[in-house]
Amino acid sequence: MRAFSHNGRLSRIFLTALLSVGIFSNCLQADDKESSNPRPKSAPPKSDASKVEAPAPLTERERWMLDRIEQLEKRVAELESKNNSPAAAAAAAPSPQPSSLDPIASAAVAAAKLAPTGTGAITNVIPAEKVLAAVSPQATEKGKAGVPKSPAAEPFAFADFTWLTGNARTKESPMDTKFFTPEIRADIDYIYDFNHPKDNSIGGSSEVFRVNEVQVTQLGVGGDFHYDNVRARLMTQFGLYSQTTPRNDASPARGQWNLDNAYRYISEAYGGYHFNALYGINVDAGIFMSYVGLFSYYQFDNWAYQPSYVSSNTPWFFNGVRVQIFPTEHLKIEPWFVNGWQSYGRFNNRPGFGVQFLWRPNGWLSVLGNQYMLGTDTLNTPGRVRYHTDDSIQIKYYDNQEHFLSKAAFSLTGDMGCEHSGGVSCAGNSAKGPKQSFLGYMVYNRLWFDRDKYALTLGGGQINNPGRYLVLIPPINGATAASGTPYFTANPGDPYKAWDVSGTFDWMPSQYITFRWEYNHRAANVPYFSGSGGVSPPGGNNGASGSFVCLSGFTTCNGSPTNTWFPDLRKTENRLNMAILVKF
Repeated sequence: MRAFSHNGRLSRIFLTALLSVGIFSNCLQADDKESSNPRPKSAPPKSDASKVEAPAPLTERERWMLDRIEQLEKRVAELESKNNSPAAAAAAAPSPQPSSLDPIASAAVAAAKLAPTGTGAITNVIPAEKVLAAVSPQATEKGKAGVPKSPAAEPFAFADFTWLTGNARTKESPMDTKFFTPEIRADIDYIYDFNHPKDNSIGGSSEVFRVNEVQVTQLGVGGDFHYDNVRARLMTQFGLYSQTTPRNDASPARGQWNLDNAYRYISEAYGGYHFNALYGINVDAGIFMSYVGLFSYYQFDNWAYQPSYVSSNTPWFFNGVRVQIFPTEHLKIEPWFVNGWQSYGRFNNRPGFGVQFLWRPNGWLSVLGNQYMLGTDTLNTPGRVRYHTDDSIQIKYYDNQEHFLSKAAFSLTGDMGCEHSGGVSCAGNSAKGPKQSFLGYMVYNRLWFDRDKYALTLGGGQINNPGRYLVLIPPINGATAASGTPYFTANPGDPYKAWDVSGTFDWMPSQYITFRWEYNHRAANVPYFSGSGGVSPPGGNNGASGSFVCLSGFTTCNGSPTNTWFPDLRKTENRLNMAILVKF
């Protein structure tokens, strides 16, 4: 027993000496100035001890090795106290190491050999040959032998950006693995509309659809796959989103195979590859989020439940190919080649092109620009070309977790766009056609309280969209973007101006859930929102969605009040939105 204890102490003394030699050796390597015959360095006199430079910081690999050695030491001490393995003393004796290893590697191998063998072996000890591989020389910069080359920093990982609208505020996934990061989302709401539509149906929103009922707006299950630089993402969508998102896309009306049904239950689905160039390059193909309009497709990520028109009326997704280029850890450049403006297929004979620029120079500023061009996105009008610019800035102007007001930030978004040819003009009313343009903005300010458990957001915006080419078609008699409706036309030059304000209160007891209460006031210069009479004909949808509905007793109708049913449309809408939002 004494001999065993004595040898154990010797092994720890020897191990400590090896570590000291390794650390001091690394310091000498750091001071090497690439001289082929370095001058020996003597220890400074005691009077100059204060001038000795501190050893170079250990690398992450070296810190890992030291932690591992400490664990082995503790295990050896336990074995000494129990005296269960007579062979432990012999195993603790160091053996000569290959001269090609540096001192840290030598210490690591010596530590690995301290593990006892036989029935009492430590099962989680890394074998010596794997330890050698783990501490093999790293890639070095040219001309700087022995100095490890630092890998490029992960883009946008230098700060916490969970305060941004459009970004999920979860900081970790409880189910993350090396191969797959699962994601589960739930969005359940109750909407109280002061207009009290009798059919519980409203329009003019890509987030809210039925009122005075509890509804599942979205339930999504999926996640991110990542292994060996190969990447893929899948997110399903069940609930109202699976019906309402496809109805705003007119492209399935061109051709066969029912694209709206094929993609109905998918919000994101793509595969791609990550290239280790610059600060990273991703190439993905499939359906991916557009983020035009700043707000996320998923309400959990946003400061408000009902975003203003600039966000609600612009694309939530693109179907095509994107390339994400990160020249620095602060900048992303993302070109797109897509089928069209939020479309599963092409509207005509030309795809759309776009590019996103995202710049985050620090933790309190984010600048975003989305540009779209050359798409011909009006069904059955192949000569009409669309352009759009969407630009946002977000600033966090206060952050102090020790105060009751813990954080404050605001966002400002401006959009401009137009269409030309095919009977319309960007420049204004002319011989080429009436003006077809889009101009709008939205602004939000958010305050967080009590260490970000509560938040209050105030905001709103305006749009002007002559021609109504981005105005959502009200669901009158089941109308869709493909069918259109004679009750709310989208002819060249048709006027449309609208504005809105909102107030949102969030309670966030966990990073994975938000309880949300929100008030919205929305208005337009023409009747657009559902009134008390609703937007459904008596007895339900009747006849073709793109035609007038005849009153009882008439077989034909032409829009005359004597023989035609009309929906109840109002110029204003006031709502209370209450929702439970979950994300894992």
